[in-house]
Amino acid sequence: MAWAPRGWVGPRLTVALTGIVAVLSIVTGIANITATAFIGPLAEFIPPAIQRTAGFTGAMTGFLMLLSAYGLKRGLYAAWWSTLVLLPLTAVQGLVQSSPLSIPLVIVSLLAMPNLLASRSQFDREIQLTNTQIAAGLALVGAQAYGTLGTYALREEFVEVETVLDAFYFTLVTASTVGYGDATPVTQEARLFGMSVLLVGTASFAVALGALLSPVIEARFAAALGKMNDAELATLTDHVLVLGYGELTEPILQELDGRAPFVVVTDHDERADRLADRDLLVLRGDPSDEGTIERAGLERARAVVVATDTDAEDALTVLTVRQLRPDARIVTAATDRENVVKLKRAGADSVISPATIGGRLMVQSALGREDTEDVADRLLGTDSD
Repeated sequence: MAWAPRGWVGPRLTVALTGIVAVLSIVTGIANITATAFIGPLAEFIPPAIQRTAGFTGAMTGFLMLLSAYGLKRGLYAAWWSTLVLLPLTAVQGLVQSSPLSIPLVIVSLLAMPNLLASRSQFDREIQLTNTQIAAGLALVGAQAYGTLGTYALREEFVEVETVLDAFYFTLVTASTVGYGDATPVTQEARLFGMSVLLVGTASFAVALGALLSPVIEARFAAALGKMNDAELATLTDHVLVLGYGELTEPILQELDGRAPFVVVTDHDERADRLADRDLLVLRGDPSDEGTIERAGLERARAVVVATDTDAEDALTVLTVRQLRPDARIVTAATDRENVVKLKRAGADSVISPATIGGRLMVQSALGREDTEDVADRLLGTDSD
């Protein structure tokens, strides 16, 4: 089942609780690192050094929880599993810290578990990594493994390197160009190896940063050109998908503006350019094409509004959306009243007939209703003045 935040309390609450746990874990962890006295219920049974260590690891776990919360917001299956692992860990760390500050952390962590388990079926999206991101990850892991294994093998030629953790530490601070100076090579061979770690490590870090930042940069350029790339489309959630740009689309966009996020799909270049000039999200493509609709985030859409130029194209688009996502909320308009039934048979939940609405307003105006022009202006996006 596709992840659908609209109408589901479980996923929304899961994301919120995970974010709260993340913040509590960071705050209590930092506070307990510098604590000088521990007065919690387990304080007498746990050495202060371990309690401070739990504070440090608790802060690190909190940052990982923030990443999990972001993944949950996107409906990722991997984020659900990482949260399932981290929530018990934050509760245990709170107990080990044995501080009054950690009591809310323990309580919220335990309360979040049942909701997380109950909302499992709502998080089923797979992580989609580009080839560049995969290569960057492999380069980073490979560089760190190369430095760690090599440093440990040459540990006799280094100062303050005795364990694998020491070797990992030296590789990390060298590759990141921090270089604290406590672990250093003392022979020519070790210095040559250290330089190779510096070159390989910094290169892998640069590749990794490029893989992370390039989608953001591409998204900004794409928005400026009226185009959306996969990285930007992947961030859309709980939005309204407007398929097509016909005569009724502009009033629809005016109503949506400020009320709900939306993206317009159209294959009309001139109209797409006008939308981009207004800083509106637009995806250039056939609004009835399956691939284009899926790229626009149909799985995560709050509703779908079909607004092409003809009833026939509306019917094809509605049918395509209904086949791709049976539970989608689909609204469209019928130019001819005779096509209302046909569009509903195609799968539309609601079909609006502008001709019928206009006829009713005219009759009401003739019978004395004074606000019909204002109602028509709001419905059609015009100004009678």
